[in-house]
Amino acid sequence: MAHSSSQLCIHALTLLCLIVTPTSAASFHDEMDITFGGERAKISNGGQDLSLSLDQYSGSGFQSKHEYLFGRFDMQLKLVPANSAGTVTTFYLSSQGAGHDEIDFEFLGNTTGSPYTIHTNVYSQGKGDKEQQFHLWFDPTGAFHTYTIVWNAQRIIFLIDNIPVRVFNNHEAAGVPFPKSQPMRVYASLWNADDWATQGGRVKTDWTQGPFTAYYRKFNANANIVGGNSKSTGSVNENQAWKTQEIDAAGRNRIRWVQKKHMIYNYCNDHKRFVNGLPTECKRSRFL
Repeated sequence: MAHSSSQLCIHALTLLCLIVTPTSAASFHDEMDITFGGERAKISNGGQDLSLSLDQYSGSGFQSKHEYLFGRFDMQLKLVPANSAGTVTTFYLSSQGAGHDEIDFEFLGNTTGSPYTIHTNVYSQGKGDKEQQFHLWFDPTGAFHTYTIVWNAQRIIFLIDNIPVRVFNNHEAAGVPFPKSQPMRVYASLWNADDWATQGGRVKTDWTQGPFTAYYRKFNANANIVGGNSKSTGSVNENQAWKTQEIDAAGRNRIRWVQKKHMIYNYCNDHKRFVNGLPTECKRSRFL
C-alpha cells in the first residue's frame, strides 16, 4: 500500500535523501531479494513467510531491497531444531566496502539438547571486536520469537521479544567510532561455519541431519529509507520512538538480569584478549 512519507536530506560525505517509511508485517516479495542459495530460499504464504535451508552444497540468504539510515528493525525467527551444530543463522544490518558498518545478530547452532549461542557484534568503519554472547531463556527452535535492532544516532539496542539484552552507546566524543553515516541493508542467511561456530569448531556439521532449515516472518522496518521512490506494505505505524529510544529504569533492570543470568562472553571483560587495556567504551558504559 503506497502512502505519503515525510522527506528530508542530510549531508554525510555525500548528500543522502531519506524517506521516512514505516512498514508493518511487510511482504517479503516487496521488501527482500534472494541473494544466494537458489531454491533453498523460499517465500511462501503470500509473501508473509520465508525459509532458508542449508545442505552440504550451499546455504541461502536474502537482503532488503532498500538501504536505511537509522530505524527499528524487527524480525521473527524460528531456528534450526535438533542437531544444529556447525550452522549459523543470521539477521543483521550492514553497509558495503572495506570500511563498512554492521550490526549483528548471529545464532550459533549446537548439538541436540545444548543451547544456541546468540552472538552480537557492532562494526564501525570496518572494525568490530565488540562481541557479546548469550544463551537464551527459551527454546528458539520451538516457536517464533522476535529479534529487534534499534539504531539511532545515540545508541544501538538489541532486543529479544522486546526485552533489551544489549546497548551500544555512541561514544564518538571519546574517540570511539559509531555507525551513523553509512546506509545499511537488512541481511539474513543460513550457512555452514563448523570451523568455528560450535564449541570453537570442535563439533562439526552432521550432514546426515540435513537439510537444515530456519524460518523468518513478520519483518518490520520502521526506518529512514535512503533513496528515491518507495512503497510500503501493511498498515502504517507512525510511531517513531526509535529516533530517541533509550533504556529506562525497567530496561536497565532487564539488561542486568540478562547479563547476570544468560551472558556467556563479554569483550569488555576479556583482559587476556586486550592485554594493553580494555577498549575505551568499556570504561564508560556498563551496558555495552
